[in-house]
Amino acid sequence: MKKDYVTVMRELREDHDLRQKEVAAYLNIDQRVYSRYETAQNAMPIEKAILLCELYHVSADYLLGMDTVKWRKGDTSAPERGKS
Repeated sequence: MKKDYVTVMRELREDHDLRQKEVAAYLNIDQRVYSRYETAQNAMPIEKAILLCELYHVSADYLLGMDTVKWRKGDTSAPERGKS
């Protein structure tokens, strides 16, 4: 079952044991701004979405809830196993 992007964002953050404040610092934004992205109160700029994909090592399709698979087999942009 596909999820909406705000659910995916929250789950990824929680799976990585990060607080909103920590993710906001990574994105170089205030925690309140990140919170509004995560609750769909504000649209997230594409630059921030790309940074989240890099932080969590997921595809944009996965982050946006368009795919249930984090990486496709043979995807050259996927991180190697054991490396982050």
